[in-house]
Amino acid sequence: MRLANVDGRAVLLTTDAAGIDVEQASEGKFGPDPASIYENWDAFRAWADRAPAGPEVAFTRSRLGPPSPAPRQIVAIGLNYHAHAAESGFESPDRLPPTFTKFRSALTGPDAEVVIPAGGTVDWEVELVAVIGRTATGVSPDDAWGHVAGVTIGQDISERVSQLAGPAPQFSLGKSFPNFAPTGPWLVTPDALPDRDDVGLGCAVDGETVQDGRTRDLIFPVARLVAELSRTITLYPGDIVFTGTPSGVGLGRTPQRFLQPGEELVSWIEGIGEIRQRFVADSAGITGEEA
Repeated sequence: MRLANVDGRAVLLTTDAAGIDVEQASEGKFGPDPASIYENWDAFRAWADRAPAGPEVAFTRSRLGPPSPAPRQIVAIGLNYHAHAAESGFESPDRLPPTFTKFRSALTGPDAEVVIPAGGTVDWEVELVAVIGRTATGVSPDDAWGHVAGVTIGQDISERVSQLAGPAPQFSLGKSFPNFAPTGPWLVTPDALPDRDDVGLGCAVDGETVQDGRTRDLIFPVARLVAELSRTITLYPGDIVFTGTPSGVGLGRTPQRFLQPGEELVSWIEGIGEIRQRFVADSAGITGEEA
């Protein structure tokens, strides 16, 4: 099953450009707000699995918003692939990897324009993003997938100057400029993937592939990650979890490479689709150092 946010309305997809309006098809039982769907995910899923009939709406990609538009929490994970940990100069973690947040004001849909802060060094990090469908507190790895509504594509866009500036790193701020958390194009339920624990993911800058990995290489796979997080925090319906990025980020290259105005970043995940960001110069003069 695939669920999209089209102009702020939940749409059950029938193709990549059309689907069933959930509120109308369910006669008001579910929707229209996509965020409300996650609060009642089990009942919604049971209804959706009965192949509902209803008005079909066509849409263009420009109308798509984030699949989970109002998460209480955005949790992000660092160093969750061995090769990425190595290119970042760290040992692979043997316990829960570095955990931070991307503030909700950074959240946007799949195709967005992103401003590069003046003097900044903006980097790419393609990630599988899990959307929570059932409240998770102290769940086991065996049960954790049952608390995930589905997955989508995310870019943990990072401004490295402010992220790594002293006296201590500012991970959450450096990764939360406007539109630094694009997600989409839609939610895909785990059963609709070829293998929920092994999908290919990658991204390209102006057509040049810069990341190419598989989620089977996650140090903490989705189920273990959700379980470990739930030992400390409560994950709520609609919360989103950026699960980590494979190797190939600009910071880890020799020479280092960062996104420039006019460049396009295309990210993809097998069985889900792709998202696109176009980068532009900052006309307001806000710099990474000032963030």
